[in-house]
Amino acid sequence: MVTTSFLHRLKTSFIASVGDIVFGMEDGTVSIFGLVAGVALNAQSEKQVLLAGAAGAIAASVSMMAGVFLDLQSERDRNKVEAKQRQAQIQANPGRAIEEQMKKLQKTGLGPATLNAIRADLQEAPPILLTLESAFNGPTSASQAKPLAHALWMFVADLFAGLTPVLAFAVLPLKEAQWVSFAMTLVLLILLGYGRARIGQRDIFTTVVQTVSIAGLAALAGIAIGQSINLIG
Repeated sequence: MVTTSFLHRLKTSFIASVGDIVFGMEDGTVSIFGLVAGVALNAQSEKQVLLAGAAGAIAASVSMMAGVFLDLQSERDRNKVEAKQRQAQIQANPGRAIEEQMKKLQKTGLGPATLNAIRADLQEAPPILLTLESAFNGPTSASQAKPLAHALWMFVADLFAGLTPVLAFAVLPLKEAQWVSFAMTLVLLILLGYGRARIGQRDIFTTVVQTVSIAGLAALAGIAIGQSINLIG
């Protein structure tokens, strides 16, 4: 029972954080692949690439995790402040606030009897107007999101994707590792593009090509920077 409950919560958290997971994997793959491509071309040994890539992947993952956590927390704080401000506006002039909401409700097609009943309820208890507005507008993603859960999923996704181009350099010589790293990254990018297409209901081929192309540009940028620094040195 405990295991089932844990797996259910884990699945729910995964689904709620799927956007962060996809973004984290794309960020980790693209950024670290570009870094590895630039370093590997001028490295003297596979350990140099491993050190640079692993350090970059871990640092980027922690940075992205902190960014997601702080962003969601700040947005939730802002929503709370806005709710308090709106509550103060309602208390200061409940009649005006009720009329503003009634104008919105009239556009929904509700009948006069229903609208009059809602108006009467609001006039008797103006504070419930804030609850009605929240239901009418719908909950924001930040109000439902759990910052820590989203941040942890981001960390795991970014780290996993970031280490993918690096792992080959931990077990293979430099030259062989370069090709294996490229192949592993390409496979991950294709899978990531496929996942993006399924989630967004987009064309699979176009999305895969777009995902791979972005990583390719990052690799070219890394190579160009590496070559430039090498020439300067």
